[in-house]
Amino acid sequence: MKRMTKAVVPVAGLGTRFLPATKALPKEMLPVVDKPAIQYVVEEAVRAGLDDVLMVTGRNKNALENHFDRATELEATLISKGDTQKLAKVEESTILGEIHYMRQGDPRGLGHAVHRAKRHVGQEPFAVLLGDDLIHENDRLLDRMIEVNAEKHTCVVALMEVDPSQTHMYGIATVEGTGDDDVVVVKDLVEKPDPDEAPSNLAVIGRYVLEPEVFPTIEHTAPGRGGEIQLTDALATMARDPRQRVHGVVFRGRRFDTGDKLSYIKAIIELAFEREDLGDELRIWLKEQLGN
Repeated sequence: MKRMTKAVVPVAGLGTRFLPATKALPKEMLPVVDKPAIQYVVEEAVRAGLDDVLMVTGRNKNALENHFDRATELEATLISKGDTQKLAKVEESTILGEIHYMRQGDPRGLGHAVHRAKRHVGQEPFAVLLGDDLIHENDRLLDRMIEVNAEKHTCVVALMEVDPSQTHMYGIATVEGTGDDDVVVVKDLVEKPDPDEAPSNLAVIGRYVLEPEVFPTIEHTAPGRGGEIQLTDALATMARDPRQRVHGVVFRGRRFDTGDKLSYIKAIIELAFEREDLGDELRIWLKEQLGN
């Protein structure tokens, strides 16, 4: 079986929740400790074997391309100073894999952004990684989803239990079990239901492994919530079709929503705790602050 190699990363959003920081800086470039959030996402894809990455961008996203490009003047300066540690950090983002860029054009929703990747993807299964979601590198969600796709030959969504009061923030799944504890059959999906109308508390989070059959479904998906073409609506159509089916992997690991201010701060603190150069001193400082 041919190895899956392609990932699509939609990054055309405006990042309005982080204004004014994102007035001139793409939200994906906001640092989590000392790396931009988008680099964690691309590294996750590459760890899972997806070294052909297409970013679907929008206006004012040039900083993304610059970050993953060579910075020859900076590299030369670091070489002349003999600063091999910083040089290695600068080069990390330039050797991750083949990274391509395509403009979304009209901001017509996530489904539209994914459909823009049709020509690049071709007739192969592919992954979609949303730049707002960071999955801890020790929790190999994407690997598991690729494994399920290879076994079932269906689209696979990542699901996570959320507090029932938060269902209005997510696509919510109706599911039935399989023989695997972490794999379910998705029978239906509804975009951002009110808590009293949600069929479950299993929320779709920002990882998908999709079959190319998703493209014609998106083409026939009418604009939904917010007047946008919702990927959730297209997947719901497929889930209700017994000829296609959709599976879900229930994720119980660590996930940070860097589009949410509090979750973004938590991501910085937790990842800094794990750093040898920062963790001990940060713990001491936090204990002092909490003691005051």
